[in-house]
Amino acid sequence: MKDTELSANQAEFSGDAPRTMRSLPKEERPYEKCFEHGAESLTDAELLAVILRTGIRGESALELSRKVLSQTKEASGLLGIYHMSISDLTKVKGLGRVKAIQLKCIAELSRRIARATFSEGVSFHEPETVARYYMEELRHLEQEIIMIAMLNSKGRLLKDQVISKGTVRASLISPREIFIEAMRNQAVSIILVHNHPSGDPTPSKDDIILTQRVRKAGAIVGIELLDHIIIGDCQAISMREQDFWREEKSVRGTLHVISEDLRDRSGNRYD
Repeated sequence: MKDTELSANQAEFSGDAPRTMRSLPKEERPYEKCFEHGAESLTDAELLAVILRTGIRGESALELSRKVLSQTKEASGLLGIYHMSISDLTKVKGLGRVKAIQLKCIAELSRRIARATFSEGVSFHEPETVARYYMEELRHLEQEIIMIAMLNSKGRLLKDQVISKGTVRASLISPREIFIEAMRNQAVSIILVHNHPSGDPTPSKDDIILTQRVRKAGAIVGIELLDHIIIGDCQAISMREQDFWREEKSVRGTLHVISEDLRDRSGNRYD
């Protein structure tokens, strides 16, 4: 890239704000820094500034980016942006609707790339793997959702699908619809995954009833329900590990929780 092209881009990057990127030393300007040293050399704020491109009067894109990162609530830094709504983002002075939508689209794109990369070489043979895969996506949600993860014969993820939103009521969720979707995707086995917005992954009565109904239906159609993973706040429970596969099992008793670092379990496998 020629210096004149960099200067033109940098001017657009800065807008008409009195505090511009060109006031920074050349080696600290995001465009030049990326060109010379690669995108991996940029800080989170610098990466964000490249996406935003322009700041507002009196505030450069880099300063605006730092402000956005400092105002995330659910989680810090870039992860916090993922959990902010478009409405939340537009409350930051200098972020209009277009910039807010751009940030949400970039966040979603990053999430999909990360999940695709992770799922490419992972097998869902252990509860910890499943919990780790879905933890950040589900633990911050304020609404309860339930998903099915559909697996091939090697335990690799074919597809996941949200089948219910709102409070999980076993009577309202049809095993028939679950297995129609599983057969449509040629799944050999499935795993139920859902979150508890309270942060406590202890199974409810409805969770237990739903698990039993889906497991029985799976036995009939030949698609095994391997587990039901309940995601809390940095913790999760595998209902199979807790022996909830027995119909007489209740929610009382000691629950072995998959902890935040997901390394304190014995590594039990489904196969």
